[in-house]
Amino acid sequence: MNDEQLLECPNCKGHNFLIKYEATYVYSYNIDSDAPGFKNTGEFLPFMFDKREQKDAHQYLECKTCGNQYPCYLNEWDNKTGILKLQKAVGQPTKNIG
Repeated sequence: MNDEQLLECPNCKGHNFLIKYEATYVYSYNIDSDAPGFKNTGEFLPFMFDKREQKDAHQYLECKTCGNQYPCYLNEWDNKTGILKLQKAVGQPTKNIG
């Protein structure tokens, strides 16, 4: 990201951010004779679930300096629209990138 594209936190004027994605899932395991879950044999491995349902999710930018959070939603990324979405999330004027 060049200087023109830097994100700036409106709270502390910091430029270091994380994009965070929080999600809640319910994992289901069928009960069978050798271990919970049809995909588990002989031992229980939590990542070998039979079904996973997403119950909740949200994405946000978090300033690494002050901890302020700014809701955003990114389902795709490219260098033009991605930075514009991030700038909009923190409420800073967007600049034509190109």
